[in-house]
Amino acid sequence: MTETRPAGAPDGARPPLPRAVLLLALTIFCLGTSEFMIAGLLPSIADDLRVSVPAVGGLISIFAIGMLVGAPVMTLLTLGLPRRLTLLLSTLVFAAAHLEVLISDAYPLLVVSRLVGAVACATFWAVAAATAVAITDSRSTAKAMAVLVGGLTIANVIGVPGGTWIGEHWGWRATFVVVGVLTLVTGFIGWRTVPETSQHTGEKLGRLAGRELRALRNPRLLVALATTAAFQAAIFCTFSYLAPLLSEVSGVPEELIPVVLLVFGAGTLLGIAVGGRYADRNLLRAVVVCFVLLLGGLVLLRAAAGSPVLVWFAVFVFGATGFSVASAINARVFSHAGAAPTLASAMNVSAFNVGNAVGPALGGWVIAAGAGLTAPIWVSMVLVAMALSLAGTSWLLERPSPAAAPVRVSATKVNCDTAS
Repeated sequence: MTETRPAGAPDGARPPLPRAVLLLALTIFCLGTSEFMIAGLLPSIADDLRVSVPAVGGLISIFAIGMLVGAPVMTLLTLGLPRRLTLLLSTLVFAAAHLEVLISDAYPLLVVSRLVGAVACATFWAVAAATAVAITDSRSTAKAMAVLVGGLTIANVIGVPGGTWIGEHWGWRATFVVVGVLTLVTGFIGWRTVPETSQHTGEKLGRLAGRELRALRNPRLLVALATTAAFQAAIFCTFSYLAPLLSEVSGVPEELIPVVLLVFGAGTLLGIAVGGRYADRNLLRAVVVCFVLLLGGLVLLRAAAGSPVLVWFAVFVFGATGFSVASAINARVFSHAGAAPTLASAMNVSAFNVGNAVGPALGGWVIAAGAGLTAPIWVSMVLVAMALSLAGTSWLLERPSPAAAPVRVSATKVNCDTAS
């Protein structure tokens, strides 16, 4: 089957996003809720399973490892399958990993189910992103990425607090069951609605995998992936320690900290919406501008950290500037993916999770060294500077040579038909 693209829009006008992109984002909302909900369920899980809180906290690391490793590995193993089938199977496995809590109360089995769920989550993410790019007009690539990332952001703003509330009233298992059932529902709707974007060629898996792996030799793609990791590390280096910063440095009452975090979430939604709207005009320029804005947001957060009033605005700006670049850096990976959009998407998932691991580790290290709770902000500034330098490297790599035609990097459409 050939690639499905929106039609009927006048020349020069961007057609609306396909409904299938919104459905993919809805499933990502379910997956994102699961990824982060453990933090709000730690005490209840620990009490019920009679294990320590740190042991339950280890489930978060297990999930990150599953995402990091599972994305590229499962993408290569499923290249020969139609994308719609891969999306359906990954949602079924993900749902089963959550419904497992109905038949078991063993902590080791919960560890295994979280690892399996993470691998399924990573698989869905990678294939969903490649599918969204394939069915979206080339002028709206970043906008499609913004919608997918928006599903994850809304999961943080609404899904995680909602999951915590369900856990407090009906037990942590109820939260797992609700997430599992919702994933089944959205996965089935997606199976019925999302068009197939794969082209069945009968090629052997080894040949398909070799083609995608060879595409990773592209230095532009590798720099784009490194930029993703540096950006994500910068965000989570500060965000991971935002709660203690608010309570111990800013003087925000503990009962208001969840509200401040909601303000952060509102900022991220605004940033994603605005960034996704304008990024397609020039992806690299959008990345640079957003990184500069993020640097300014971090400076503002550091300056306002000592004020219980100003810090609210600073947190909002941090969220808005931080996530304004999300759609552009995702779209840039696809613009350099060539014949490997699915594996490139998987590597991008891994790059995000590298940032998720490195950022908090660096922030914790400087705090443990006695630099104080504001120190992670300075580390984030350094990481943003690194991301900017990588963007500069991209500009050097993408400059047209005198003997070649100019290379257009803004919202370049990639051929996704050979991905799987």
